[in-house]
Amino acid sequence: MTDFEFDVLDELYFLQPYSYLIETVKMDEEDMKSTLRELLDKGWVKCYKSPSEELDIEDVDFENSFAKYHYLASKAGLLAHNSNF
Repeated sequence: MTDFEFDVLDELYFLQPYSYLIETVKMDEEDMKSTLRELLDKGWVKCYKSPSEELDIEDVDFENSFAKYHYLASKAGLLAHNSNF
């Protein structure tokens, strides 16, 4: 797990919008985008269109809409994050 992945997962114990992540984690947009993509690919993060609408990974238009989504650590992501302490 990279430091960026760890820092992002640290903020995703609760559902958070992209705007919160980019402001709180203090990383540039390209790093945030690539980190979220890696976390999604690993299955460590879930993606939501709205706070109540989870998206299937096939329905995620990440390239065009990543900044509009909300994110939440998955069970696998939480386990990876906690085993990294």
